[in-house]
Amino acid sequence: MKKLLFSLLTLALVIGLAACGGEKKDEKSITLGATAGPYSDMLNKAIKPLLEDKGYKVEIKEFSDYIQPNIALNEGSLDANLFQHTIYLENFEQENDMDLTALIIVPTAPMGVYSEKYQSLDEIEDGATVAIPNDPSNAARALLMLQENGLIKVDPNVEDLKASEKDIKENEKNLDFKPLEAGSLPRAVESVDLVTVPGNFALAAKMDLLDAIVLENMPDEYRNVVAIKADNEDSQLAKDLKEVVQSPEFEKTIDQDFQGFGKPEWMQ
Repeated sequence: MKKLLFSLLTLALVIGLAACGGEKKDEKSITLGATAGPYSDMLNKAIKPLLEDKGYKVEIKEFSDYIQPNIALNEGSLDANLFQHTIYLENFEQENDMDLTALIIVPTAPMGVYSEKYQSLDEIEDGATVAIPNDPSNAARALLMLQENGLIKVDPNVEDLKASEKDIKENEKNLDFKPLEAGSLPRAVESVDLVTVPGNFALAAKMDLLDAIVLENMPDEYRNVVAIKADNEDSQLAKDLKEVVQSPEFEKTIDQDFQGFGKPEWMQ
């Protein structure tokens, strides 16, 4: 009897251990990351509810910098993130030996021209001062925006996203450019005639995108993306994320709660 009881207890223990060893992480429980602000809001308002409708349990994790979200994604503590554009993502993964990929482009806050002096581009006077970002990629965006609105002409032989002040070939209004660190541009609206502010910095400073004299016709390379690990590009989660972002419900939320955000080409 004792031997039988011992055998039954041993069998129960073996079965219990096998069951524990066979447990897997619930594939419907996922963690998405974003920097605090409009893109964590986009996850919470426009993406999370639609994923939950598909049966996912979604946790949103906020970050305060542009480094940790990709590290967390690469290490697996995030299943996807939303905070960066394609150019930043490609540079980051190359510099840090990661294999991440852009899954789909989402509506993004554009750069805008703001002024407390002028109400329209037609009012701009000769010699007006214009503050632009001092980092190369955002400076190129600012110059392209000014060119598209007829204020300057940039050397056509220069790649659009590499243009700098030295590439300005025509400046009929003799605009005086003042390169400034991007984070300080919102404050500069009080001290210069015009200021070109990237959308994320404008929103962080509580500026209304719709107060801009003009908003950038943003190249898709500078629109933010949902990013995942390249190994998961064909996963069910990747398919569901794309389906959610491409849905009419997602676009409706963008139109209601993210006014002024520029839509990518695939949404046009």
